[in-house]
Amino acid sequence: MEENRRPEIRIKVNSRRGFGGGNVIHPVEVESSPSPTPWPAGVNQSQTPSPFREVKHFKKWFPWFIPSFVVADTVLFIITMFVNDCPKNSVSCIATFLGRLSFQPFKENPLLGPSSSTLMKMGALDVSKVVDDHQGWRLITCIWLHGGLFHLLANMLSLLVIGIRLEQEFGFIHIGLLYVISGFGGSLLSALFLQSNISVGASGAVFGLLGGMLSELITNWTIYANKMSALLTLVIIIAINLAVGILPHVDNFAHLGGFSTGFLLGFVFLMRPQFGWVSERYAPAYSRTGPKPKYKTYQRVLWLLSLILVLAGLIAGLVSLLRGVNLNDHCSWCHYMSCVPTSRWSCNTDPVSCLSEQTGNQYTLTCSDSGKNGTFLLDNPNQSKIRGLCSQLCR
Repeated sequence: MEENRRPEIRIKVNSRRGFGGGNVIHPVEVESSPSPTPWPAGVNQSQTPSPFREVKHFKKWFPWFIPSFVVADTVLFIITMFVNDCPKNSVSCIATFLGRLSFQPFKENPLLGPSSSTLMKMGALDVSKVVDDHQGWRLITCIWLHGGLFHLLANMLSLLVIGIRLEQEFGFIHIGLLYVISGFGGSLLSALFLQSNISVGASGAVFGLLGGMLSELITNWTIYANKMSALLTLVIIIAINLAVGILPHVDNFAHLGGFSTGFLLGFVFLMRPQFGWVSERYAPAYSRTGPKPKYKTYQRVLWLLSLILVLAGLIAGLVSLLRGVNLNDHCSWCHYMSCVPTSRWSCNTDPVSCLSEQTGNQYTLTCSDSGKNGTFLLDNPNQSKIRGLCSQLCR
């Protein structure tokens, strides 16, 4: 007599946890019985469940949002360099074969990028303009700008490695919100520390994705097949971006603010239902052992605490900024976290001014702030070139 057995039901989960892992198969707790087991009443024995079932809660999304960010940031950087027009506005440029896209002198911008005045035109963060001129939009526009080619390459590499994987796992809505809100959080912390310099904060949003990946790694630790590989990749990318952050125009305060915001938002946006709940939903009715909660208690607690902390932090930061709070008054050395001055570059990215005296084609420039002076020979000079020389002299 043919024996009727309960079939083994397994859930096929589309997931690439741990960078490089393949599809992970997680069996539901329905085992083949060694002894004959009668089928429950009302169950059609001829309808044998499929040995594999696709789980919509772990489906893979097609990544298009993050690649769109990469394209948009790259195009905006090219436009910024075109507006900068170094050959017209400076006496000396780097990579002059690029024409209008050539870079400012290394001492002015060691990241191979535009001048401070150009970044200001394109929407860089300037606290005085945000507070005094009510240009609050700069807290958002600055997260799409880059200080130079090195800054762009480091950010885009991080965005591709981290962002595409997260978008595949959680979809463009969650990752898009995580990216933008983290960038805003990074801009707020930057504005509270960098009161005298301008900054661009695209890497603050990227660090938000890194923070979200860390919290997602903590929350969904048991899902990862290669935990140490994922953690090592995260640490390497963070180290690279923090190293770039000690150069002018790149803001480590935006990195820290974006990372903190993204870390908390990761508990909100990147939470996965536990496997017991998923298994129960996809297993046949006769094999279910009892209702299981969708999320574990610690996941719910982290979700609530993180949401409260994010909202409270963003509101407190915005109120403090509008009241003119300067966090450097409480930390005299913190500015070195964002830029370390050397003989090769200056950390002062504010526009500078000079007094000029002309004798024929000879110009003598004197820095208004420091009194430093220099003499230059110029043929057919314009105001932009004189400002460029002033910037090189005074920094």
